[in-house]
Amino acid sequence: MNGYYSVFNPRGEKIADCGSERDAVNLLGMRNRRWEGHYYTFIPLPGDIVDINLVKQLPTRDIVVNMDGGVGGSWEEVIIKELPQNYQEPFIPDFHD
Repeated sequence: MNGYYSVFNPRGEKIADCGSERDAVNLLGMRNRRWEGHYYTFIPLPGDIVDINLVKQLPTRDIVVNMDGGVGGSWEEVIIKELPQNYQEPFIPDFHD
C-alpha cells in the first residue's frame, strides 16, 4: 500500500513525514531518548480515482456492417431500433446432448 508515516510529539504536533516505517522508528528512537510519548501513524495515499458516473452504454450510432462478409463488399448503415429502458432479451437455453 502506498503512503507515508507521520511522526508526532507528545502534544500531537507533527514533527516529520517519513517515506518508510524504518525511518519513522529511527526518528522515534532519537526523540524518545529525551522525551517519552512520541508516536507515528501510517497515512495511506488515495488509489486511482475512478469516475463511477460514466455512461454505461456503448455508442450505437455510426455503425457500419459488411453485408457480404468479405473484404470489399457492400457497406450499409445499420438502422437502430430503440428499445424500452428495462427491455431484456429472453434467454432460451440451447440443449444439445
